Amino acid sequence: MSSEGAARDGKVTIRTVAEDAGVSVAAVSKVLRNAYGVSDAMREKVQESIARLGYRPSTAARGMRGRTFSIGVLLVEMRNPFLPSLMDGAKEVLREASYQAFISVGEARAAIERSLIDSMIDLQMDGVILVAPRLSGELLARYAKQIPMVVIGHHEPGAEAFDTVNSDDRTGARMAVESLIAGGREDIQMASLPRKNGEFDVYVERERGYYEAMEAAGLGDRAKVWPLREQPERPGPALTGLLDLDPLPEGIFCWSDIHAVRLLNEAKMRGIDVPGRLGIVGYDNTPAAGLPLVGLTSVDQRGEEIGRLAADVLLSRIGGRQVPEHILVTPKLVTRGSS
Repeated sequence: MSSEGAARDGKVTIRTVAEDAGVSVAAVSKVLRNAYGVSDAMREKVQESIARLGYRPSTAARGMRGRTFSIGVLLVEMRNPFLPSLMDGAKEVLREASYQAFISVGEARAAIERSLIDSMIDLQMDGVILVAPRLSGELLARYAKQIPMVVIGHHEPGAEAFDTVNSDDRTGARMAVESLIAGGREDIQMASLPRKNGEFDVYVERERGYYEAMEAAGLGDRAKVWPLREQPERPGPALTGLLDLDPLPEGIFCWSDIHAVRLLNEAKMRGIDVPGRLGIVGYDNTPAAGLPLVGLTSVDQRGEEIGRLAADVLLSRIGGRQVPEHILVTPKLVTRGSS
């Protein structure tokens, strides 16, 4: 039977695509998995056949096997203290549904993330939860056509192939800045990160919230965002240099507690009056923020709730839901002694 005939009958397989494109089945499989060693010409040829034939790899693959009741969880790293609460929420829902979670770490490197997702697909896991991936939205969409996927820490409400669950980072940032303004501060600056993955990263949304709060208070001309390049566990001049500014800002909003706790510690070591001279607010409400000797005001993005919702959404997608879901969880400000 010709590939055209197969397409008309609606029985399009990976072999049909290979015949239509004039390549091997293995070559089609590599394109579907975004594997290394595939030329642009080969990828384009296969993708044209997939589009022309209407091939749906994830649907076809799932129709040939039963569920494995295994879920892949890909974390950006292990050091972020926010992640345990998120995992607690996700594992609770998955356990109740008789699913096992298998955790991998992408080390904030796109090549490692691609390799791990490929492995999850090859292992025929039923779905994946990605946390703060370093992959583009386009690449995530390609993978989501092969395996049900929910993404945390990636704001792309227009995505159709995959679902997202996030803290409402823009609202949370506004809460943080508004709390500093309410304390009589006007010179409020933000510590963030360099933009690497486009417009979808959480810190980009937090920057937007920061600017919105400053503009709303008539302080837009004083807004300043500092991209920090060093690793937060090794405070360098980009972070501690904020305390060398002359004049010293009245308030600093840090995109994450990882930076905020270290900035607060450095300020206290220098004898800077916190919160009298300088107010500091972080984001994530990590366990360290609540320690009495730290006392960091921070935005709680409700990690357990995000994890539970992500697992629920993924199970729904595995169950056959086609319409994408993009959920924002409203955060809350936890006020302590740093502001």
